Amino acid sequence: MADWITEWVQQSGYLGIALMMLLETVFPPVPSEVIMPLAGLEAQRGSVTLWGAILAGTAGAMAGNFLWYMLARAVGLERLRWLVDHFGRLLTLEWREVERGDRFFDKYNRWFVCFGRLIPTIRSLISIPAGLFGMRTLPFLFWSSLGTLSWTTALAMAGYHLGESYDRVGGWLTPVSNVILGLLVAGYLYRVFTWKPSS
Repeated sequence: MADWITEWVQQSGYLGIALMMLLETVFPPVPSEVIMPLAGLEAQRGSVTLWGAILAGTAGAMAGNFLWYMLARAVGLERLRWLVDHFGRLLTLEWREVERGDRFFDKYNRWFVCFGRLIPTIRSLISIPAGLFGMRTLPFLFWSSLGTLSWTTALAMAGYHLGESYDRVGGWLTPVSNVILGLLVAGYLYRVFTWKPSS
C-alpha cells in the first residue's frame, strides 16, 4: 500500500495529497502516518511547498471529516434510537448511555473534536458523535480544522526534517495505531459478550 501511496503523491502533487487524506479519513486503514510524512519529503525535494502540502492534506482530511459529520447528522438521534431499540446487543448500547454521551458531548464537544483529531485511529471517528449529537456546523468545522491542521503539520514537518528516512514516522506511530485499534476491538467484543439490558 505504501508504494501505491508514494507513486500517487509523487505524480499528483497537492491534488494527490488532498485525495489521499480524504481517502484516509473515509477509509482509516489508509494511513496519514505515511501520506503526510511523504508529503513533507516531497516538500524537501522541492516538488511542492511545505505549507502547500500541509494545507492540501488538511483540506482533504476535512472533506472526509465533513462527509462523516453530515452522514451522522442525517441519521440523527431519532433513527439512532430505533437502531438501539432493535440492535442494542450488537451495538452494545442502551438509550440511557446515548443520553449520557449526549450530555457529555454538549459540555465538551469542542475539546473532544479538536484533541480527538490528534489520536491515531480515533481521529477518523470523531465526526460521527459530532453529527449524531447535533454539534453546530461552524464550531465543528473550526475545532475540527484546528486539530486536523495540527496533526498534518506535525507529520509533514517530521517528514520534511527526516528526509529519506520519512518512513520512520510510520514506524513510530503504526504500533500506537494498532494498539488503539486492538483496544477498541477488544472493548467492543467484551461488551458484546457481557452485555445485558437493564431491567
